[in-house]
Order: sequence, then C-alpha cells, then structure tokens
Amino acid sequence: MCDKLENSKHNQKGRPDVKLLYAVLTISLLVPAFFSMPAQGASCESLGSLALPQTTITSAQSVPAGRFEPPTSPAGPTSYKSLPAFCRVAAALKPTSDSDIKIEVWLPAEGWNGKFQATGNGGWSGAINHGALARALALGYATAGTDTGHSGGRGEFALGHPEKLIDFGYRAVHEMTVKAKAIIAAYYGNGPRLSYWVGCSSGGKQGLKEAQQYPADYDGILAGAPANYWTHLMVGDLWVSQTTLKDPAAYIPKEKYPIIHKAALAACDALDGVTDGLIENPMRCRFDPAVLACKDGDGPTCLTGPQVESARKIYSGPVNPRTKKQIFPGLEPGSELGWSPLAGGPKPFQISDDHFKYVVFKDPNWDFRTLNLDSHVALTDKIDKGTLNAINPDLRKFLGHGGKMILYHGWNDQLIAPRNTVNYYESMVAKSGGAAKVGQSIRLFMAPGMAHCAGGEGPNTFDALTALDQWVEHGTAPDQIIAAHRTNDTVDRTRPWCPYPQVAKYKGSGSTDDAANFVCAAEKGGDR
Repeated sequence: MCDKLENSKHNQKGRPDVKLLYAVLTISLLVPAFFSMPAQGASCESLGSLALPQTTITSAQSVPAGRFEPPTSPAGPTSYKSLPAFCRVAAALKPTSDSDIKIEVWLPAEGWNGKFQATGNGGWSGAINHGALARALALGYATAGTDTGHSGGRGEFALGHPEKLIDFGYRAVHEMTVKAKAIIAAYYGNGPRLSYWVGCSSGGKQGLKEAQQYPADYDGILAGAPANYWTHLMVGDLWVSQTTLKDPAAYIPKEKYPIIHKAALAACDALDGVTDGLIENPMRCRFDPAVLACKDGDGPTCLTGPQVESARKIYSGPVNPRTKKQIFPGLEPGSELGWSPLAGGPKPFQISDDHFKYVVFKDPNWDFRTLNLDSHVALTDKIDKGTLNAINPDLRKFLGHGGKMILYHGWNDQLIAPRNTVNYYESMVAKSGGAAKVGQSIRLFMAPGMAHCAGGEGPNTFDALTALDQWVEHGTAPDQIIAAHRTNDTVDRTRPWCPYPQVAKYKGSGSTDDAANFVCAAEKGGDR
C-alpha cells in the first residue's frame, strides 16, 4: 500500500506530481484539525427533548442578555440585569421513587470558558441559589444548582422521607453534577474541560462530601465554613441555645454583647503585635469573661454570675459529661457581636432544633431543653450512618486525580465554630502523609474578624475562585489570598489570609490597613 502511494507521487518521467502532493499535504493537515474540532452542539430549545436517565427536562429556553428574572424576585437585582445571554435548562431528577430533585443549568450563549462551576446551598438547602448561578455565569462558566430535593428552609421534609434525607445529604449534588455535565456536553458538543465546586456552610459540607464520596466529580473544590460534622454541629449550636434559654438567669441580653466583645479584644487583640480591632489567632487567646463580673447585683456594663458562666460555655463548647470528650468546639473570642442567632432567643436555633425534631426523634414536639450530651449525641451519630456527616479525612482518591481544594473559615463565625474546620484539616494532614504533602493539594485559610461565610469586622470580601483556578490550571498554589473590608462600599482595609497554620505578621512599617505591609509567617498556635 505504501509502495503504491510512493509510486503515485511521481509521473512517468520520474518527477513529482505537484498537484497530488498538494492534495496529500492538504489532507494530512486537515485530518488532525478535523478530529480536534469540537462536535456541533444542540440548540437551547432542543435540549427540552434531551433524554437522560431518571431525568425530566422541564424547561429549556434562551434568555436574552439582561432579561433574566428569578421566580423569587421579579424585579431582579443589578447583577441579573448585566448578565449575558444564556441557555437556561431546568430539570427534575428522580433517582428513587420518593425523590424530586430540582436543578437548573445555565449555559453561556457565547464566550464559554470551557469550564463548569457548581454552586452550593446553605442551611437545610431547599432552594436553587440564582444569585450564585449569576455570579458564575458572569465569569464565563457553565453553572448549575439544586434545591437538594425539597423546597423551603426547614427540616420538616425529612420526617417520614428517608430517601429525601439522603438526597439532601449527598445524592442530589452528585446527581446534579452528572446530569449537568451531560447537558453541557449536549449543548456545546463537548463536556467541560474542568469542573469546580463552590459553596459555603452547607455548601462547604457538600463540597467535602463530593471529594470524599465522588472524588472524580470535581477538579477543584472551594469549601467555606463547612458544616461537615453535621451531627455534632447540631449539638454544638443547640447547646448554646440551651445554655442561655433554659434558665432565665443565664440569659445574656443582646445589649451586653458589645461589652463582652470589647473585653475580648482588650485581652487578645495585641497578641499579634498590631492593635487593629482583630484577633489574628484566637487559639492563643486566654480571655475569661469573669473580668466583667458585676460587683453588686446587675448592670448594663457587667455580667451576673450566671451570665459569666453562659459566656464561658459558649466559648468552651459542649463536652460529654461521661467521657469528658469535646463534642464540638465553642465559638471563638471576637465572635460576640454575632451571638444572637444561637444565644439570643426567644426560640432555639431553628436548623439544629429541626434536626433533632425531624431527623433524630421524629417528633415535632420535642423540647430542646431535654438535650442530653451523652445519649442524644450517640443517638444522632448512630442514625446518621454517613448521610449528613462529611468527616472522612481520607481524600487520597480526590488528590490522586490531581484534585485541588481551598478551605476557608472566618474566626468570628457565629454559627459554625471555626475550630471544627481546623480539626478536620489536621485530620486530613494526619491521614494523608503530613502537612507538606497535603499542602501540595489542599490549603486552609483562616480569616480574622470574618463572620459566617461573609461579613464581620475583618476583611471579608475575596476572590478564592481565581486562586483555585490558577492552582488547578497552572499548578500555582496560593501562598496568600488578599481580602478586603468595605464600609459604605469603600475599601478601608486589606489583609492577606495565610495558609494555616501561618498567620499575617506586620512588617513593622506602613499602614496596618494595607495588605502589602504584612507577610505570611509561621506561628506556634495553642489551645486556650
């Protein structure tokens, strides 16, 4: 065959046939180009008839630029008005007879960056987060979100519906991921080149669950303030409510939060060498609220004996009275201004109260005052069977395919004790070969002064997604993440977040409100 082709390249006079050579050369150049070209995709509306297992496409429509109006907010915020044109696909997934998982997939009509970004949820996660989808779409990502199989922000759906609880726990996110990638491939003619998960709180837990249980789903995971030790978090949060609400004498009026906060800063703000209204590393803080004890009776600038004890319990977290083991960490010094959701009453924190009512005891009338730190903790752990918890420290399969993860948590988090994330990170380090090895693929950033997922007195606006993308795409590990604090939309402070256990240290000159005047350096931490 080769000899015949070789002979055909020459005419009878032994000279090359120029026309034939040109044709062969042209074909040789076009063949690889043809096979590297993406397949032709489908139109948006035609996705309505796309057949996927256990899936019903309920809507597939083209949305013109700036015309999206979410169902819950007909007017739409400014961010929606600036959105580019996209294909909006809605689907219902039914992996079990009792499942009803709603998802949406948004696909840029032009300028797709070739990547997929999935968005997480919060709390009991009963809605698709259109704002998160909009942010991802604006950056050029194909994106998706889910309601995790139910509607509303309460845990009532779990009562009598074990399959729905599994959907909420992990199945809905995985099913959404698989179906979203298939829809992306159908629309563009090829699937995403890279896939990222972005979520905080319950969304952070969802990201960790993906890495642990479905390690091939995502190339990069951005997980903030993860509610990953769900069963013990529910105990920890309800413990705060029980501490301050069970006995009226132990209740701390919200008006006293600022004086506790001021005293905590006075004790620990300067430990990092900079007095700036932030506690850089609360694990070094030795604050005792007894310094605020009233000398006589009660008053607006002091704490009664029972109130001092309540504050101590909020900081210490619940401990098993029989085994003396810590059940869940306490909130950190600096978090006092945000204590109201857990400690302010008049009712207990609803997310944790719902967990015990509808998942553990299956009794809507269960009274949080009866919470037992021994038997009830053992019961909720036994019932869970890995459905809601995401605490497996073995991420070797995720890391084995090149996965990267950025964890972050605000030290002033008022809903999920930040030391839980530190504990989980350290468990991964112990399981996966030490800090140096884990640091090649997973990094934790603790944020001084930041509250739950956002807000707070410290720098709390940041772009960790770009850092994750650079790490996955180019192997550039993030040595710091610059965060900013804004007052009235004006940046008044920037500061680097540092890979744990490093902290931001002041160089000794220049404004302490400028990140350029800080360096990430090692610091020996410690428990209170």
